[in-house]
Amino acid sequence: MITEGELNPLRVANHQFNQAVPFLDQFKECTGMREWLFEPEQVVRVSLPVRMDDGCVEMFRGYRVLHSNARGPGKGGFRFHPTVNEEEVRALAAWMTWKCALVDVPFGGAKGGVACDARLLSEGEKARVTRRYISALGDNIGPHTDIPAPDLYTDQQTMAWVFDTYSMMHPGENCFPVVTGKPVDLGGSLGRDSATAMGSLYVTEHFLELGGLPGLTSLKGADVAIQGFGNAGRWAARLYDDAGARIVAVSDSQGGIFEPGGLDVKRVADHKDATGSVVDFPSTKALAPREVLEVPCDILIPAAMENQIVESNAGRVQARLVVEAANGPTTPEADVILHDNGIIVLPDILANAGGVVVSYYEWVQNLQNQQWEEHEVQEKLKKKMYRATNVVVTSRAALVDAIDHYRAEWAVDHPDESPLDAPTIRTAAYVVAVGRCVKTLMERGIWP
Repeated sequence: MITEGELNPLRVANHQFNQAVPFLDQFKECTGMREWLFEPEQVVRVSLPVRMDDGCVEMFRGYRVLHSNARGPGKGGFRFHPTVNEEEVRALAAWMTWKCALVDVPFGGAKGGVACDARLLSEGEKARVTRRYISALGDNIGPHTDIPAPDLYTDQQTMAWVFDTYSMMHPGENCFPVVTGKPVDLGGSLGRDSATAMGSLYVTEHFLELGGLPGLTSLKGADVAIQGFGNAGRWAARLYDDAGARIVAVSDSQGGIFEPGGLDVKRVADHKDATGSVVDFPSTKALAPREVLEVPCDILIPAAMENQIVESNAGRVQARLVVEAANGPTTPEADVILHDNGIIVLPDILANAGGVVVSYYEWVQNLQNQQWEEHEVQEKLKKKMYRATNVVVTSRAALVDAIDHYRAEWAVDHPDESPLDAPTIRTAAYVVAVGRCVKTLMERGIWP
């Protein structure tokens, strides 16, 4: 198990991957499969000299990791954040591989980022960092090799700069499919801005319909707390509220607010726009940024960053269901505590996969020079997310039924190790996703 002192996203991603291994016979049949599947195919590091508004030149470090292209071109966002480093980007790229496989879109995983504080950059400086980053990556990205998208502190405007920079480097080509999450008038898809939150909504409502949370069969009247009020969290607040849930708490990087009777989501959003934070919204209880994770509620949605629910605070989580709209918000040790306390977790590779699904739809539209109506996008997204939820729930039920068999095999092969843990929903999701990737690798073989 990983302690808080050892936490980094790559170790967490590796631990989660390894939880699926005992349930997949292919790893016994092919020595080296585990390393082949987990290690990235390509890691690109770039140094980015950028002229700042004051005339000085500042150096930034950028990364792009292609984890796997076995099931299709790499797909994944890039972020601007001070904590960006190679291990974080490698972990995020691996999660993208499993996510794409789980929802069955023909992409592999990739991710990128630049170590910078986007909040301190002017619009012009952010544009120059973006353009320098894309030009430095060169043909390491492309419509059929690796396709970026927005992530932390990058948005539609950032993706417009990506498209423009790449198109200047590739005149005469259809460059729209090189990046997703673009403005609609530059080939972006209708419904892309809300896709991550909408996907989480579809997963949650279908999980409840399937009886996954005793006593709660729909979102109507459910109390929901949301950590993070960026794109995913803000849209989640709006969409869950529209679905009949009661949003009792939200937070951003500066703090949070709590109102057991329910927040007026539109007024909170207006307050955020006017002040830069949800903090000090009238007639609410003030919360520390992570304290929102501990308020009493039916559903908790971590929609900020990785490593938020950890060993030290997991025991204070009072939700009945955690829906991971962020990547890697729950650490392995926290997973155990939540499970022991009867709290169900819908894992990130399922719960926040709506973004990559609609990115796939945008890519398809760009390749075909089409634009679909928003209701078409939503209908296709709903079918994808419902199907993936069904597969995960069914997979977990099958694993639970066969647990004695798996435990007996594990005991024979690992006589000195602890007994095999009962499969959680996260484990089942990884078994489906990793299993699909293994099958693809075995079918393709190794060239030459």
